[in-house]
Amino acid sequence: MDGVFDFEKPIVHLEKKLADLRELAEKQGMDFHDEMCTLEQKIAGLIESTFAKLSPWQRVQLSRHPQRPYLRDYIDRLFPDFYELSGDRAFGEDEAILGGLATFQGSSLMIIGSQKGRTTKQKMDRNFGMARPEGYRKAIRLYELADRFKIPILTLIDTPGAYPGIDAEERGQSQAIAEALVSMFATSVPIVSIVTGEGGSGGALAIGIGNIVLMQEYSIYSVISPESCASILWNDASLAEKASEKLKMNARDVLSLGIIDGIVPEPPGGAHRNWDEAAALLHCAIQNAFHELTSVNCKEHRAEKFRAIGTQAYHE
Repeated sequence: MDGVFDFEKPIVHLEKKLADLRELAEKQGMDFHDEMCTLEQKIAGLIESTFAKLSPWQRVQLSRHPQRPYLRDYIDRLFPDFYELSGDRAFGEDEAILGGLATFQGSSLMIIGSQKGRTTKQKMDRNFGMARPEGYRKAIRLYELADRFKIPILTLIDTPGAYPGIDAEERGQSQAIAEALVSMFATSVPIVSIVTGEGGSGGALAIGIGNIVLMQEYSIYSVISPESCASILWNDASLAEKASEKLKMNARDVLSLGIIDGIVPEPPGGAHRNWDEAAALLHCAIQNAFHELTSVNCKEHRAEKFRAIGTQAYHE
């Protein structure tokens, strides 16, 4: 089964049986109501039991699921009037970072985030969601634009990390990320940041300095990918599963470390199983987060929040 992980296969197998039964009932005009209800209950129970005992590595797999909704999928559902703003006004356009203006509850909102692709061409165009310096400089331009016009900022994070290629390094990758961090800290408007898939390293942090930072239930957030961590520690990228356990990168662990402020629930079985429900849950989280920041001095709040990270002891 393409695009299905091993732990999902029993669920998908039952769902196929249910779909076949529905098709047969429609074609033959027969009543299989009781049988379908039984199957639906089995599927719901299997999803609940399977996802209640996910390993850290299985959560990493879910964060990278090929059918997981990406930034553009959420924008299309939540911000139909989104107007894209392109280019860094210095070098060029980077399609791994998507940004622009939309309205949210009757007010303007600046949306910035990492965008992956689905087809081979889209993946190449979006560079697998890994931004180059011009992507982060575009983000800086949009931070400053939002600050100038007092427009709140929403950032959605889903990137393995910043692009580590020679061309990116030649154009000042580390400086661009550092300047993005400074720009976000200097911004006076409310910023809400949400990790929707992979939150990888400085590439994620460059669009992740929010007053409120959230993670979707099956997303990950870490200084390094499990594969890279395994390569550095044990000289063996195949030990990524072991590294994922040590990194404490899933939403519950990151919340317990005090790095994020909350977890956005996903539909049963993950966001990839129901994009519309995932978008509705995300909408609710965004609404609540911005409401929380209504009467806050956002610049001071942001500085205090990030200074406090690491001051609380982590308990297993």
